[in-house]
Amino acid sequence: MTEPTQPGTPVTFPPAFLWGAATSAYQIEGAVREDGRTPSIWDTFSHTPGKTAGGDTGDIAVDHYHRYRDDVALMADLGLNAYRFSVSWSRVQPIGRGPAVQVGLDFYRRLVDELLSHGIKPAITLYHWDLPQELEDAGGWPERDTALRFAEYAQILGEALGDRVEQWITLNEPWCSAFLGYGSGVHAPGRTEPVASLRAAHHLNLAHGLGTQALRSVMPARNTVAISLNSSVIRTVSQDPADLAAARKIEDLANGVFHGPVLHGAYPATLLETTSSITDWSYVLDNDLRTIHQPLDALGLNYYTPTLVSAADGAPQGPRADGHGASEHSPWPGADDVAFHQTPGDRTEMGWTIDPTGLHELIMRYSREAPGLPLYVTENGAAYDDKVDADGRVHDPERIAYLHSHLAAVRRAITDGADVRGYYLWSLMDNFEWAYGYGKRFGAVHVDYATLERTPKSSGQWYGQAARTGVLPEVPAV
Repeated sequence: MTEPTQPGTPVTFPPAFLWGAATSAYQIEGAVREDGRTPSIWDTFSHTPGKTAGGDTGDIAVDHYHRYRDDVALMADLGLNAYRFSVSWSRVQPIGRGPAVQVGLDFYRRLVDELLSHGIKPAITLYHWDLPQELEDAGGWPERDTALRFAEYAQILGEALGDRVEQWITLNEPWCSAFLGYGSGVHAPGRTEPVASLRAAHHLNLAHGLGTQALRSVMPARNTVAISLNSSVIRTVSQDPADLAAARKIEDLANGVFHGPVLHGAYPATLLETTSSITDWSYVLDNDLRTIHQPLDALGLNYYTPTLVSAADGAPQGPRADGHGASEHSPWPGADDVAFHQTPGDRTEMGWTIDPTGLHELIMRYSREAPGLPLYVTENGAAYDDKVDADGRVHDPERIAYLHSHLAAVRRAITDGADVRGYYLWSLMDNFEWAYGYGKRFGAVHVDYATLERTPKSSGQWYGQAARTGVLPEVPAV
């Protein structure tokens, strides 16, 4: 599916719109044993045989820890004016508690200073899935104490960088942390415990609330705090009541479990009912929901593809698709009677259907649900099988077409009244793609994993032109 636009009509964005790219610490930094950093759950998971494609790990990744100045220069050359990155918790606070390691903080201080010197606005994500292993050994996100430790970590970062960084994001895609990490087990720490996944979801929510309070207690009032959610755009194969009921369950488990308490101060009653045979939610203590329901300054939305569901027909279900791999274990506690289907249309290398109408739908949903709250697309992008040509360049017209259609959808949402203030392309460069190892390339910049040489792709140059001019360039013929 493609987003309709009037032929020949330039797609122009507001002058203050942020044009950024996004990364995460474990996917790009490498240097996993340097300067006091200790293992995170992704170090442990990726070194466990059979957990990642080809046994790939983030030990070196793309060596951003040593090459960050060159990478910032690349961003500036492309014309980006914003960069969203995450901090490695175990690089800053090696055992997940106690004082910070200053040499770890110094890396992020240097990175921020380098960005600012090139006129690039930094946006920090505190947590992008890499829990210190010592905290997992103590129980991980299913334990309440992890949320308390997160607040301490947030305060450390706010004190260290709050004078120079205005945009802060507490958590990236807590659904993945909870349900892929503790439900289906395809992400670190690889546990397959339905009750633990729901407990983790609640304590991630609590961490967001406590972390927001901690940041605001030490940072200038001008700074903003947000959360990035990978809310699902859920569609049904029919309007049959059974299919609509299936969609309701996934709506609660994919979306309501996070935006319910974060935006509205309550878990959906239908979620509590759906999961009542699994958990009694007794770990939700007095005042938790009030703590979670902190006023947000912005909301980050991550979007890749819609979700198509129906009621299960009673036949045995195969591997449970979850958007980041497949497992015999379901990431959807209480929804064993829901079937998932491949949406029609062209697909990326991930097997995800290309449908920019879903991005428009997602933006407009939250524009209505949280009126007055600024929105950012904090992740959107596509993986393709990119190759370096004989001339040393990387031509990826499919990604350009993908970006044009999705950015046009963002612009249409702005026209329709949504307050969208920026777009962060996933990703700045090819990197370690979690359980897929190095087999999936999302980058605007190609990385030769043997030499770590960076080469901007055609899509990176196209996106850079859009960033410099505020107008989407033409899409070249494939």
